[in-house]
Amino acid sequence: MTDGGRPLIGVSTYLEAGARWGVWELDAALLPAGYPRLVQRAGGLAALLPPDAPGHAAATVARLDGLVIAGGPDVEPVRYGAERDPRTGPPARERDAWELALIDAALAAGVPLLGICRGMQLLNVALGGTLTQHIEGHAEVVGVFGSHPVKPVPGTRYAAAVPEESSVPTYHHQAVDRLGTGLVPSAYAADGTVEAVELPAADGWALGVQWHPEMGEDLRVMRALVEAAVAATTAATAP
Repeated sequence: MTDGGRPLIGVSTYLEAGARWGVWELDAALLPAGYPRLVQRAGGLAALLPPDAPGHAAATVARLDGLVIAGGPDVEPVRYGAERDPRTGPPARERDAWELALIDAALAAGVPLLGICRGMQLLNVALGGTLTQHIEGHAEVVGVFGSHPVKPVPGTRYAAAVPEESSVPTYHHQAVDRLGTGLVPSAYAADGTVEAVELPAADGWALGVQWHPEMGEDLRVMRALVEAAVAATTAATAP
């Protein structure tokens, strides 16, 4: 943790070919600005983690106080033993491999972890779960975030952070199907879609949310990660 007491939170990024800005069109590691801004507003320092060799994940996570796996493209179905549905998007194999390795490293090292949208789905896949490749009603207009209410499950980590039903920014067409080993659901949409998952406290601090907190004003989910990162770092350095 930094001298100022602000934990270092790594956020995974896209890797896109032919990104354009100004006069340039180049391959780029990029991330919507809402992610680092949310980390900063919640009291953390943000570090972007572009895709790298999976073998470097443990060393990367060792330098972090917390980890966010960001939203993005669909997880390749082969990762959870499924045939590709025609409505599933093209694979992002380099990113899948890197982020799954980051998740494994964070869980092994006890580094607090927050998965957002795709990140929640990858957390589920990393622990042996599966995904439903298409649902209706959670991404109604292409390229436009919608909103809907989610209801917390009492007694969960998510409910401790956000105890009431709340409206969240949403944009996804896939969802958790079979839960990964150890994961419990901690919020639902009105249609029964699992909207948050987490590991019990005894298994470390890991939370996944299906929505996009970086597109809203509610800091509580990210603040919970930042507070967990501070607590874990303090515990690790205590005499």
